[in-house]
Amino acid sequence: MQPFPRPGVDSLWAATAAPMAGFGPLDRDTSADVAVIGAGYTGLSAALRLAAAGEQPVVIDANAVGWGASGRNGGVVSAKFRVSYRDMATAHGRDVARSMHRLADEAVDLVEELLEAHGIEAGYSRVGQLKCAHNPHTLAAAAADMEWMQREMGDCSASVLSRDAIRAETGSEDFVGGILSTKGGGIQPLDYVRGLARAAAGSGIAIHGETPALRLGHDRSGILVETPGGVIRARQAIIATNAYSDLTPATARLRSRLIPFRSAMVATERLTGNLLASIVPGRRICAETRRMMRWFRVTDDRLIFGGRGAFGKTDSEVAFTTLRAAMVRVFPSLAATPIAYRWSGLVGMTLDALPHVGRLDDRVSFAVGYNGAGVAMSTLLGRYAADFARGETPDVALLGAHHFRPVPFYALREPAVRVVAGWYQFLDTIGR
Repeated sequence: MQPFPRPGVDSLWAATAAPMAGFGPLDRDTSADVAVIGAGYTGLSAALRLAAAGEQPVVIDANAVGWGASGRNGGVVSAKFRVSYRDMATAHGRDVARSMHRLADEAVDLVEELLEAHGIEAGYSRVGQLKCAHNPHTLAAAAADMEWMQREMGDCSASVLSRDAIRAETGSEDFVGGILSTKGGGIQPLDYVRGLARAAAGSGIAIHGETPALRLGHDRSGILVETPGGVIRARQAIIATNAYSDLTPATARLRSRLIPFRSAMVATERLTGNLLASIVPGRRICAETRRMMRWFRVTDDRLIFGGRGAFGKTDSEVAFTTLRAAMVRVFPSLAATPIAYRWSGLVGMTLDALPHVGRLDDRVSFAVGYNGAGVAMSTLLGRYAADFARGETPDVALLGAHHFRPVPFYALREPAVRVVAGWYQFLDTIGR
């Protein structure tokens, strides 16, 4: 694979997002009703919710706005969880599954609501999503889940596609069929988070980048957030740092409940002519059914192809090479097409594969753990984290704090993830 072509540009999103003036670091002691740690979708959504309720939040981030997953993800706005609703119903009952279904739909609706309310231009379109089956077994399983959703949840937003139909939708011969859902779509994720930041600043909310929370303390009045430039005194704090919760000691209480997992993406040079017209012509969001899931979409006249498996603390040449090879397997016509951008970031995985929101104690709330499906859900759970910080107890079903368990043998998490991922890759290879 050719070397990274544009030094200083982290991703396609960084290269194409509307520029935004930086929010300077905190340089003095200050006070607020709520200190929000993390300036991504979760933190900014929480701040907007708090301000709308008459509270005065201050938002800080160890880096720039959207530096973490909010500015690096694939831009997939989806109404789903990693756990199926049928499995939720089996384990917890149909009423709980229905509540979770409501939350997923509410998350996508909230993204659309915020885009419209604040005039955020982020290239959003509800184009629908394709689940592309790589063998008959996974197609049958996906179809059975769809039929269960229609029967038990009253959700008729999805339909089964034949081999010919999925070929027409994707331009690929690699799939035996699929499921088309009309929910969700694609967005320019960095434009979205920057738009939320502009909306927050326009509402009078103080935002400080390059301001790590070094320590959280308590006194009689509430919370003390120590930063390099000053101390924030607040009644409440919200932690919204997700997979980057290990950056400073202030968020240490969440570390053992999250497994950071690196996700990588590549974007081709701009496609033209018949090649552009033949690949995902409806511009839908597409994901495979393989265990080591790959996903792809076309935006800016480029194919973006992403997936799991980029292990370690930094970008991996092997991961990018493997990802490009998978892209060419799905789209042989792209074998000679150069890669223009490649980037990666951390996904916050949890023990039960669900995100969680709630209280750590009477002063600190949180929302983290989106398991790679967080554009919409992190926006929603930021809003609920704000409600918890204000003393409310919203119904969040299986997403509550009491379901948020520590990871057993946490010190062994990285080798364990590698072993599991290797096993999944083997099963995918042999078609299981």
